[in-house]
Amino acid sequence: MTSTADYDKLRAQLDTLTTEAFRPDLAEIDRRSTLDIARTMNGEDATVPAAVAQRLPEIAAAIDATAARMARGGRLIYAGAGTAGRLGVLDASECPPTFNTDPSEVLGLIAGGPSAMVTAVEGAEDSKEFAAEDLTAIGLTDLDTVVGISASGRTPYAIGAVEHARALGALTIGLSCNAGSALAAAAEHGIEIVVGPELLTGSTRLKAGTAQKLVLNMLSTITMIRLGKTYGNLMVDVRASNEKLRARSRRIVALATGATDLEIETALSMTDGEVKNAILTLLAGVDGPTAARLLKASNGHLRAALEATKPH
Repeated sequence: MTSTADYDKLRAQLDTLTTEAFRPDLAEIDRRSTLDIARTMNGEDATVPAAVAQRLPEIAAAIDATAARMARGGRLIYAGAGTAGRLGVLDASECPPTFNTDPSEVLGLIAGGPSAMVTAVEGAEDSKEFAAEDLTAIGLTDLDTVVGISASGRTPYAIGAVEHARALGALTIGLSCNAGSALAAAAEHGIEIVVGPELLTGSTRLKAGTAQKLVLNMLSTITMIRLGKTYGNLMVDVRASNEKLRARSRRIVALATGATDLEIETALSMTDGEVKNAILTLLAGVDGPTAARLLKASNGHLRAALEATKPH
């Protein structure tokens, strides 16, 4: 049971956090018109990209380090509680259909387990030990990258994940929304996106959540670009698992090659629907097995595979 002294200590900590600060200018926001509240909220949200922009060098460094680990077979693992944990799970779940990654390559861990995606699990975020247990359960290695996510930067689960990972030699990134956070200090790469007090005091699913989503978008997307999962700005590793994605696959091949519909269908047929392989057959004039061999030799980088087909 948590004592009164513990609660007093936690309250004192929260009083120091920018994300928890009270804004007197918004004290009567509930008396405003809906349109005025919407305009105010939209104006608050508009400040988030500028806050992210101030930390682009740190974000880029973390991405390069992550891509280097993943190129050697490592995984990208997000760990957080509440909104932060849900954002990590969301970003991880979008990587397989977007970049054709194996579901085990990018993972999202949330304090309290999968049920915490929809229902708060009491006390789960307060345990560093739970984080260590979750990472042990997935067989963490020194090739992996662990991203601790916490708006406050003080969440024990996120800090515990980073501390455990770093002790094992894994790459660690701490993403928070308060300056001087314990999470950033614990990680090799600390990223602090200071978005200021929230529209609703302490509701860090708002600006802080938006900032975290933007950074996670960058982290996963640019890492995948570095790993050759795209060709220019085309998602050439897209997994065509439904009709929309099958249509998108054909459109991507068309944009990359300028080929006719018949040529595209033929290329996709000879490459078992693999977009990247089909593009290579069309641009380099090779057959399906040769395209597969060239891409394997280039670690999946289409530009490198194309370069290998040119006379030197």
